[in-house]
Amino acid sequence: MSQKKSALVIIDMINTFDFQGGEELYENTLKIVGNIHELKTKAKKAGMPIIYVNDNYGLWQDNMNDIIEHCKKKKGETVIERLHPDTDDYFIIKPKHSCFFGTQLDILLHQLDVKHLILTGIAGDICVLYTANDAYMREYELSIPKDCMASETDEDNESALRIIKKTIDADMTLSNQMTL
Repeated sequence: MSQKKSALVIIDMINTFDFQGGEELYENTLKIVGNIHELKTKAKKAGMPIIYVNDNYGLWQDNMNDIIEHCKKKKGETVIERLHPDTDDYFIIKPKHSCFFGTQLDILLHQLDVKHLILTGIAGDICVLYTANDAYMREYELSIPKDCMASETDEDNESALRIIKKTIDADMTLSNQMTL
């Protein structure tokens, strides 16, 4: 991993899981929650910014707490309990799949002088993959610990990991082996 300033990005973990394929995604998400929680703890100790980027669920006039409460009323409560944003974490609402599309993420990263992103979250084959591509196009260095990304199916997740490795060449070191 580069010595450049890094940020941990947690994608779509504040979630309702109440959509087609949501049950499968929820089950696979439960497998990575502990890994992301431990990585977040290590990142905080290292002084790294933690940035949650999340779908808005059509709540365009609401804030982080309203979105969290909306998701806690659904299946996402178990995940949110483990990965609730802290008061010093950043929280960005996104309208589409990529964390960069239609958000202030790139501006925030430049203001924080971040050059390296550690991407985690769901859905690996959509939102993490699209964000990884957009980050690569913006010339960020990338780490995507493969034990911190989940999709509806293991096959979809493995396919996304292959694409990321082949086209972006992101570091895919397991989260417990990362040096922060």
